[in-house]
Amino acid sequence: MKTALIVDDHPVTHIGCGQLLRDLGYDEVFEALTDREAYRLAEAHRPDLIVLDLGMPGVGGLNMIGPLAARAPDARILVFTMNEQTVFAVKALEGGAGGYLSKNSAPEDFLEAVRTLERGEMYLSHKVAVSIASMKIGGKADPISALSEREHQVLRLIGRGEDLQSIADALCISYKTAANTSSTLKRKLGARNTTELVRLAIETGLS
Repeated sequence: MKTALIVDDHPVTHIGCGQLLRDLGYDEVFEALTDREAYRLAEAHRPDLIVLDLGMPGVGGLNMIGPLAARAPDARILVFTMNEQTVFAVKALEGGAGGYLSKNSAPEDFLEAVRTLERGEMYLSHKVAVSIASMKIGGKADPISALSEREHQVLRLIGRGEDLQSIADALCISYKTAANTSSTLKRKLGARNTTELVRLAIETGLS
């Protein structure tokens, strides 16, 4: 029996992906709208496949890959997201994902991605694969890719318009830590103020 887990905060995605997965022979398709639901279902059912959106609220999908893999070690993880930034595809693959697919792709691409992961192979859309190859050949370092996990989390919340106290509360850190991280982000990204950090977060698809 094949089982899958869809982790996405948009119910319409569950409907579409669920039908496609059932067409591929998945007997049970579990659905999670939050990170807590995802962790619980992954541990309880140990699915064969996890379809994960990077734009999950809270910690974000990128930071969920490791915990999900730990709870369902045999699962193949397909990142299915609107974020087409190459750096996030690289980070997702480095974190343990087996595939990366844009939500702008056709249903046939989704089916092919799942089949590829089922064969134990990595799946990348042509556009992402070319971008990754170009990045490696050119040796260009994206400053976003150099950020730590905590810095990613803070930048993402800044992009959503959260103030420092709200960020501290959401991430369970002190106000001072949130403020220091914000200052570090400005230095690393060359931002003169918080407004520029918000713009960068939006442009890179973090918000």
